[in-house]
Amino acid sequence: MSLKSSELFSIEGKTALLTGAGGFLGRTMARALLENGARLIALGRSERFMDETAKWTDEFGAEWVHVVRVDMYENEQLENALRGVVKSERVDILVNNAHELNENTGFNVSEGSLEKGSFDVWMRNLTGSVCWPAITTKIIGTDMKSRGKGSIINISSMYALVAPSPLLYEETEFINPPAYSAAKAGMLALTRYTASFWGRYGVRANAMLPGPFSNTEDNGPNSVGDDDPFLRRLHDRTCLGRTGGAKELAGPLIFLSSDASSYMTGHALTVDGGWTII
Repeated sequence: MSLKSSELFSIEGKTALLTGAGGFLGRTMARALLENGARLIALGRSERFMDETAKWTDEFGAEWVHVVRVDMYENEQLENALRGVVKSERVDILVNNAHELNENTGFNVSEGSLEKGSFDVWMRNLTGSVCWPAITTKIIGTDMKSRGKGSIINISSMYALVAPSPLLYEETEFINPPAYSAAKAGMLALTRYTASFWGRYGVRANAMLPGPFSNTEDNGPNSVGDDDPFLRRLHDRTCLGRTGGAKELAGPLIFLSSDASSYMTGHALTVDGGWTII
């Protein structure tokens, strides 16, 4: 058995299915998987997703990128797409990353607050962080179980462990909805349940919990400029004194995808600059 990092952390020749591949963090995770030799099955629905996957296909070759455009809110469409994947592919790594991050899920609108949270906001968050991973696990994970091997990685959040500090949001237009925290905590519970029941079949399930990652390039729901007071508050709250960059999730992702983490399951790997320890 070799202990060389090049072999321990290798995912060459493996096939990874990534949901939300066109999103802010998803795009970087997709490149990390491709650049480390994995074949990518990318799920998404937006025009940006289609533009990004076209670039990957041009760069890495059509044989390395399998694009599945699907509206994950359409359950029958999603299940049919996943069953089609199982018929034609052997998925070694499943990354549940998709989650809608905008006003529909309560970000930065009053409908997302604890006082005014709507039923639709709660259900959209639970759908993204619990129902979608449950469906992919049911179909893709069951195939892993039948083959006796696989790694499931659920992208949760530090807010599955701790509550947002209200001081961060005072006198700002930003709202991090309670439905998001509850849903990401539910995803962590699903991770542990899967690990508990399927470990004996060779399937590992772990969660990655990102902390504050600034999204300045996308002008998304949490996008702020470098000189913004809210971003400075985030910087000051972390032990490292800064928010994270998307590329800093690549290492943990490859670790959980590879045999370097072969004796880890049911774990919550927090990547938050030290946010949750203070």
